[in-house]
Amino acid sequence: MASLVPTCVWRVSPALVAALDERFGDPVDAYVNGSQTWLRDDGPNREAIEWRLHPVPGYQAPADVTHHDVFPTVALAVGGTGVAPAPQELWDGLEAFPAYGDELEPANLATAVTGALGIAPDGAGLVDHDRIADAWERAGGRLSITETLLAELGATR
Repeated sequence: MASLVPTCVWRVSPALVAALDERFGDPVDAYVNGSQTWLRDDGPNREAIEWRLHPVPGYQAPADVTHHDVFPTVALAVGGTGVAPAPQELWDGLEAFPAYGDELEPANLATAVTGALGIAPDGAGLVDHDRIADAWERAGGRLSITETLLAELGATR
């Protein structure tokens, strides 16, 4: 039986990266696979929300930048004070979901995270994280997690 998780998803853009940098600062964790993560109490009742910037399919780290420095380097470039790849070359979207399995109504989550980030999500609802993670693993990381999430939410382009 699938376990459905309330989630909100944004397609990546320079404006999204600028908002993350301005409102959240540097990620609390960064992964070699390109993921960047923030944990913040942004839920409707201050529940912990995990914000995860998902890498593009087949992510390749920029040369001469550690995985911990990718987001700050790109955020500086978006702000006009540095040189780095465009955000869309590294990440394809942002996802926000309850960090510790709290049961939240997707509409309430969407309202709360829109307030925290200042940008409304492209999609919100319930998704099967396990199924999507299994598909990503089977594809060897060459699957867009963001587009798969949005398709499951019925929010395709």
